Amino acid sequence: RLFFDPKKYDLTRVGRYKINSKLESKVDPDERIMVPEDFLAAVKYLLKLKKGEGVIDDIDHLGSRRVRAVGELLSNQCRVGLARTERLVKERMTLFDVNIEGMTPQKLINPKALSAVVRDFFGRSQLSQFMDQTNPLAELTHKRRLSALGPGGLNRDRAGFEVRDVHPSHYGRICPIETPEGPNIGLINSMCTYARINEFGFIETPYRKVKNGKVTNDIEYLTADQEEKFLIGQANNPIDKSGKYLNERVTARERGGEFIEVAPNDVNYMDVSPKQLVSVAAGLIPFLEHDDANRALMGSNMQRQGVPLLVSDSPYVGTGLEGKTARDSRAVVVAELDGIVAAATAEMIVTSPDGKLPVADEKFLSDPESVKTNLDKGIMAYPLRKFMRSNAGTCINQKPICK
Repeated sequence: RLFFDPKKYDLTRVGRYKINSKLESKVDPDERIMVPEDFLAAVKYLLKLKKGEGVIDDIDHLGSRRVRAVGELLSNQCRVGLARTERLVKERMTLFDVNIEGMTPQKLINPKALSAVVRDFFGRSQLSQFMDQTNPLAELTHKRRLSALGPGGLNRDRAGFEVRDVHPSHYGRICPIETPEGPNIGLINSMCTYARINEFGFIETPYRKVKNGKVTNDIEYLTADQEEKFLIGQANNPIDKSGKYLNERVTARERGGEFIEVAPNDVNYMDVSPKQLVSVAAGLIPFLEHDDANRALMGSNMQRQGVPLLVSDSPYVGTGLEGKTARDSRAVVVAELDGIVAAATAEMIVTSPDGKLPVADEKFLSDPESVKTNLDKGIMAYPLRKFMRSNAGTCINQKPICK
């Protein structure tokens, strides 16, 4: 009776998804409690294990670990706050005399319990941090960080070597290079360049579909569990313009991360790029493959400490990821609509379809509010950030370089 009572527990959608995928059952995904079929499948699986069939779960595999995003953590805190508010409302209802005093929601509900919990989450939580704004890369990397610490996570004093170590399932999901030195090594990581988090909180990485030995442009995102069923070719295996492999044997990796040579027809997927293995910071290091791993770790961490120059200049040697990093960090202004620069002052840049302003330049530029009335004509005004203080105590100042 305990197992079939929805009031006693909730598997959540993630729990149901994991049970269905592990036991290969086809129970409705909206079924949030155990059903008799689950017990039957679980006993069958245990008996198979006894015979030496089936696989025992690896606790460090990314299929067994999920990302709890900010929204989920905040919703858990709000749930606590709302439960406290509910209790306070019930207490007040017993104290009020309905006939005499005239009960109103304002008298009953005190939102302080909820606001205190939310304020505490943002102000005192171990996972709520002051954003690193030393340079645009530091800002971007801080937003892509994954932490195994905090409430409901690990304790850095008790975390062993296995938890911190690189796992084959990290490939294309968690960067094997970028992690802090010291007590947090391996507990705080960075997401890989192309990784994304799915609806259940599992990290996915993209692959190109291979059909009959021919690489297509169809992109599919796979979780660590799904990936184990396929043979995945390396991104730098040579192919011709039509997508056919040029070599008779190609390098691929199988379950457990082992690299083997197989025939092109046996390959199911192919990596999208060699840089999907590393994070953004590590991907900015030129000739990364020729570096010692320890030095690459130091390099990716030290890039985040670089102070911006007064007169910046592009490097002679780059990896091609610099422009994308600058754009995605929102450190540069990016035009929302196609157009020609009509005017540029120290405070804003105005674009229009024909490069002309509809009213007198002086009036238009002295009154940025007037731009709003011209949006339907394709005229856009982009205000620049001028002399703002960053979290690192440095100056953020955008200068127009267009004419």
